[in-house]
Amino acid sequence: MSTIEERWGPYPLILVGAVLAVAYAALVDPYWGGFALGAVIALGAVVRLAGGGRLAVRKKATDVVTLGVLGLALMAGALVLEYSELMPF
Repeated sequence: MSTIEERWGPYPLILVGAVLAVAYAALVDPYWGGFALGAVIALGAVVRLAGGGRLAVRKKATDVVTLGVLGLALMAGALVLEYSELMPF
């Protein structure tokens, strides 16, 4: 029989991080809250690459690429919105 840590893995950590990032975005600063959410999602990609626990939904490669691209896009978008001089046009 597996323990709770083996079944759930890092899922609660990623979930709490995402909830805190969304709360920060809603209550304090949407730009840095969005960046934090992107960082948590990118962390989820790294954790899924290492194993994943309940983060394992599809094939490992699909999960890692999807979470990684979404996380990096959120972080890049937040930085571009916060620092308009980073915009390429």
